[in-house]
Amino acid sequence: MAKKLSRRSFLGCALAGGAAAGTANLTIMRDAFAQSSGPLVIGHHCDMTGVISSWGVWHDKAARAAADIINQGGGIAGRKVVLATEDTESNPASGARKLRNLIQRANAEFVIGSVHSGVMLAAIPIASELKTIYFSTGEATEATGSKGTRYSFRTGTDTYSIAAASMPWCVENFGKAWSIIYADYAWGQSTNQESRAFIEKAGGKIINSIAVPLDTKDFVPYLAQISADTEVLLPAFIGSLSLGFYTQAKSMGLDKKMKMFSSSASIESIAPDDIQGAAEGVYFFENFPRMLSSKNDEYHKEFNKRLNIDDMDARLIGGQAVMDKSHCWQAWEDLFALKQAIEKAGYKTRKDVEGVIQALEGMEMKNSLGHPQGDKMIRKEDHVGIMDCYISRVVNGKLALQKRVPKEDLLKNMPVRHNLSAMPV
Repeated sequence: MAKKLSRRSFLGCALAGGAAAGTANLTIMRDAFAQSSGPLVIGHHCDMTGVISSWGVWHDKAARAAADIINQGGGIAGRKVVLATEDTESNPASGARKLRNLIQRANAEFVIGSVHSGVMLAAIPIASELKTIYFSTGEATEATGSKGTRYSFRTGTDTYSIAAASMPWCVENFGKAWSIIYADYAWGQSTNQESRAFIEKAGGKIINSIAVPLDTKDFVPYLAQISADTEVLLPAFIGSLSLGFYTQAKSMGLDKKMKMFSSSASIESIAPDDIQGAAEGVYFFENFPRMLSSKNDEYHKEFNKRLNIDDMDARLIGGQAVMDKSHCWQAWEDLFALKQAIEKAGYKTRKDVEGVIQALEGMEMKNSLGHPQGDKMIRKEDHVGIMDCYISRVVNGKLALQKRVPKEDLLKNMPVRHNLSAMPV
């Protein structure tokens, strides 16, 4: 049984940004800020409308809730946090313009970023040009890989780390003959590439690799391409594409012919019970378990309470909307990661940004209210989050934990491929 923590202890751990409890400032001073430097504006490059808006609205709620907690404890380095939000419209071109607005007009000194991989990849060159740290929440590995810079970071996983964490176990336990069917854009393409590499490394083989256009309504022509020899099918879709895939795949009886495994992105903002059993039996990689019982501690409970979601489906209490929980936590935790790094670096103005970058590179964060997903680190070389991961299965309409992948195993399975820390600032 987890030890019961007082509200004061929660805030103490949160305000420490996940650092050791002995360094926590336990004095809670609402609106007691050192104003000599004025407020600290942190931008939120958020997908409030468009195809991924069902996720973006939760990222906005999470970021605002985290900013409130930080401000209740005196802000960041004595400065009140002002969260400036720009809607990316889930569109790379619009997102690029909105990022410039955040940095050049709203004077955002740091930015927590889009969960849309296309928007995220369009944003990183601009953030780097304007010498502004940008935290990605999408999963295309290029953001902290081939297209990454000293300014691009993430606390969560990407398609590289998801494949590294899950594929060795999945190939061993599900089968060696795989087919991949994916949405034909940055995230789907990256999922296909990274998953293929780790499946083959584990001794498996790819029979089919099927790209599906983003405007697809009828999946039958694509599902018909899946070989009868397939033992495991990996679908990579989000939103309406996920709904279309799972319902049509079930109607064709694919769930009876092969196992299915996918990233949590394919079930985000969807409760399995809401799609009449179409995802029953499917295995999903999770960053932050949807079920409280899969990581049952006080920080997870408090996170759910503050976001007003239930402990089973991550559904809004009193409503129908479901949180994209395996991604949304980053909009919360990224603010606390910035707090920890800014205060460690002694940041005052933009000219001090290199110190914050150096503080983030290799930074460790402890399970706390500020980091309810759990202990983690930002790997120095490639700026990617290294953390415990989870594999769950839909059983009787709920995501039930099947395996926890320790962060040590993830680190062992994903060697550094890009050293962003060696790049100039």
